[in-house]
Amino acid sequence: MLQAEQTLQNRYQLQHQLGDNGIRQTWLATDLQATSDEQQLVVVKLLAFGGTVQWEDLKLFEREVQVLKQLNHPRIPKYIDYFSIDDRTLWFGLVQEYIPGVCLKEMLTQGKRFTEKQVRKFAIEILQILIYLHELNPPVLHRDIKPSNLIWGEDNNIYLVDFGAVQDKAAKEGVTFTVVGTYGYAPMEQFGGKAVPGSDLYALGTTLIHLLTGTSPAELPVRDLQIQFRDLVNVRPSLVNWLEDMTEPSVERRIDNAREALDTLKANRLSPSLLNVIRQPIESRVQIKKNRNYLLIKLPMRSQSMLDMICFGATLLIMAGLELAILVTIFSVMLASISGFSLIILALLFFVFFRFTDGLLMSAFGHQRVHITPEYFAIEQRVFNFCRQRQSAPTNSIRDVFQSVMCITNRRSFQMNSIKEEKEMVTIQTDNQRHSFGVGLSAMECVWLANEIKDWLRTVR
Repeated sequence: MLQAEQTLQNRYQLQHQLGDNGIRQTWLATDLQATSDEQQLVVVKLLAFGGTVQWEDLKLFEREVQVLKQLNHPRIPKYIDYFSIDDRTLWFGLVQEYIPGVCLKEMLTQGKRFTEKQVRKFAIEILQILIYLHELNPPVLHRDIKPSNLIWGEDNNIYLVDFGAVQDKAAKEGVTFTVVGTYGYAPMEQFGGKAVPGSDLYALGTTLIHLLTGTSPAELPVRDLQIQFRDLVNVRPSLVNWLEDMTEPSVERRIDNAREALDTLKANRLSPSLLNVIRQPIESRVQIKKNRNYLLIKLPMRSQSMLDMICFGATLLIMAGLELAILVTIFSVMLASISGFSLIILALLFFVFFRFTDGLLMSAFGHQRVHITPEYFAIEQRVFNFCRQRQSAPTNSIRDVFQSVMCITNRRSFQMNSIKEEKEMVTIQTDNQRHSFGVGLSAMECVWLANEIKDWLRTVR
């Protein structure tokens, strides 16, 4: 049984235990053979072979040793030594550089909540580490990024530790790898034994979400396998969108390259790989014009097939005839000096017919226009070039843009029952209000439009 003050290999004097996961023990120790005048602290990881420890555990331990020997990065603890001890129990020991600091999990446990600025700093530093690891030949996948494996050093830098789940070669067809990772942080493909560089990015994304929300990703709500955290954070939409790109359940739609992830984060824009996926549907009639000074979106109120136009023309002629008849009747009534009450009734009829005709004009010739500048955005309903309705707000009040659904209840004539119909639309969420447009567009059009707006906003913020 290992104890404090015990010396291993006549060199490493154990100070106190840092951790024990049932398979491995981690100790802080003093290197008695250090050449410097000051005592050099090291971390000693020990694996006791036998009992609950299986061959697979030993293989992972030795793989960690072999990988660490090859690594040379200032934010990864350096490899120092590897040894074995046969003293009734067969111990295997790995010695690494000690990083003075505190792990992020411990800070979370103590109630620490991290700011957007801190999380962005952590993300950049960890991505720089992952760029180094993933661009080695062969690539090195950490496979267990989480708060307990990140040390915030006394030098104010982040260090990535514990390579016990490391994979030092790309998965090949027909080759079985040990399933490793931590639930909530690891993506689905990793539990299927098919980890890729994007798997580390997913784990990084969930870790950052944990730092922002203070809640483990395993405890956050999920919709369509995607972690839902928007309502729990108060950060810029660009960071939220980036984290959603990082934690996309589908490997094909997720950012899969650490260098791209870093460039995207710094530029506050949508991942180029995702822009290639989300395109304007071929049948869409939405028009977009944009530059750095404005984004202009024009949306027709409804589809206009030839049959629609014929029906509209016939209806318009009928309504025009009825309105003309009403005008003539009102004029005749005025001449005959009929009572004021009758005049009011006729005026109301005229108003109803006018509103109906106005709706037809809006349906056939109207359109919605969304105009966004760095200062403000406006959503307008227009007939020809005349604005009928307008809502606007400052652009800097926008917190999110997303696809949403409106539930419309249509009551059948002369029947008690009604039909509920869901219509897709795009919603702009500001500080205290929601502004929606594009009711009736397809789901893909709404997703595409929302991403177009978010991407343009990233270029001006």
